[in-house]
Amino acid sequence: MTNLDLYAKAEHLLGIEEATEALYDLYRSELDELNVKTLLDVGCGRGGFMQRMISDGVTCKGVDLSSVMVEECKLKGLDAECIDVSEVSGKYDAVVSIFDVLNFLDNDALIKFLDAVAEKLKDDGIFIADINTRYGFSDVAEGTMSNDTDDEFLSVDAVFENDELHTKFTLFEKIEDDMYKKHQDTIVQYFHKLKIFQNLSGLKLADKQTFSLYDTKDKTLLIFKKR
Repeated sequence: MTNLDLYAKAEHLLGIEEATEALYDLYRSELDELNVKTLLDVGCGRGGFMQRMISDGVTCKGVDLSSVMVEECKLKGLDAECIDVSEVSGKYDAVVSIFDVLNFLDNDALIKFLDAVAEKLKDDGIFIADINTRYGFSDVAEGTMSNDTDDEFLSVDAVFENDELHTKFTLFEKIEDDMYKKHQDTIVQYFHKLKIFQNLSGLKLADKQTFSLYDTKDKTLLIFKKR
């Protein structure tokens, strides 16, 4: 199991449903002003945002590096693949990466990712993504939490140092009476300064909005246009 698949299995225990819906509303409001007919959702998760946009008449495709997430999308009848964005065919009016997708990439991987996104946009296309502010990492994401159901127990321990958030996930799944299977892995996220987004070869940073998702100004919305 990859660490992204572990995250997928544990996501329902993290208590992020309300925050996810708030982000969907924000992205949707940005796209409502545009004549978007086709959308690529990179890091599509279980496909909730695609479902919203499809209901608005938009043709959507999703990609995610978690096979668990992609299989759930397919069960909902959504067009989703477990591939890298660079492998996607076709071009789109809009590309989105919702809820920390960019934070999972170090600087070198981020530049490659943004170049690949630019290649998937039509000439007047738009790319929208969000990142954590430094406060969002140090004062919101850092710390410990746990949650459980009758059949599962999750422990999360996150430490932010040197502009990196290391989050250890430990998940126990009941497999039969009094027997549990343990899954454990660490996911690394990276704080990105805004200047890294200001001199990209394929994308122009058209707008940025710092907003409060969990706490005071813990997120920044980035809106790019294709150069």
